[in-house]
Amino acid sequence: MYKLRGFAVALICALVLAGCGDFPTPFKGNPGANAVRLAQPTAPLLVVVTPDSAPLPAAAAKDFAAYLASALQESDVPAQAKSARPSGEWRLVSRLEAREAGLTPVYTILDPTGADKGNTEGNPAPASAWAAGDPVLLRAAADTAAPRVSGLLTGIRIARDRADPNSLLNRPAKVMVAAVTGAPGDGNAALTKNIRANLTEYGLLVQTTKDGADFLVRGEVTIVPIPDHKERVEIVWTVDTAKGEERGKVAQLNEIPAGILNGFWGEVATAVAAEAAGGLNDVLIRQTGREEAAKVDAAKAPPAK
Repeated sequence: MYKLRGFAVALICALVLAGCGDFPTPFKGNPGANAVRLAQPTAPLLVVVTPDSAPLPAAAAKDFAAYLASALQESDVPAQAKSARPSGEWRLVSRLEAREAGLTPVYTILDPTGADKGNTEGNPAPASAWAAGDPVLLRAAADTAAPRVSGLLTGIRIARDRADPNSLLNRPAKVMVAAVTGAPGDGNAALTKNIRANLTEYGLLVQTTKDGADFLVRGEVTIVPIPDHKERVEIVWTVDTAKGEERGKVAQLNEIPAGILNGFWGEVATAVAAEAAGGLNDVLIRQTGREEAAKVDAAKAPPAK
């Protein structure tokens, strides 16, 4: 989770029936708890096949597969260790190869058809350490392998998506933005109108129905009375897949004088939606894979002279 830059909402004089004056300005200079939770695109399950590679003992090989699966899960890769070699699933197959510095683990990713999609290597270690099934070595090897395998999977997915003209790397995302709920006054209508307009400015194809949508955005306002004639206002924006799986959330929170949002929201809705749209766009960019694709391109680019 990382912090959004605070959204400062200035209430304009139109909110004051009696004219301008020292009117409370909620959110201004005190953004409260504004955060965005990003989620990685859902990845298919990766089966970690128990290695069958001398001189690793059978029991140690099984432990190694379990360590690898656990380390991959910590790297946000859905993984499960299995002894068998199932077909029809993405698999991680590992073996030990002799090098000058020792036996080096080599990890190969196979697609559901069994095709080799790429490999990466770990760090070498003495053959005696592998033969002993040293758990410290096995855990360290798994921890080293996890980010490298994760990076390899990312490259595979990006290459596949780039080759697919219908992937979200090659077309704008279609986003169904539901009507905001829970706001007093004209807040629901004002926030809905503004969030749709702001998301359109990011190049997203905003729609009001689920038909053909890639993602669904929902906004919900909750107002809770608190002491000193104040209210706590929380606005939560949720991004779901078309199947209803939650993929990210943007939350905006602050305390305001009670009742000041019971009528016309005006510039409050404009500023809140503008800030929220940036966070929602971050979530959606992560889901399309464009952020990862940019990192891959940057890594491949020649160093600047």
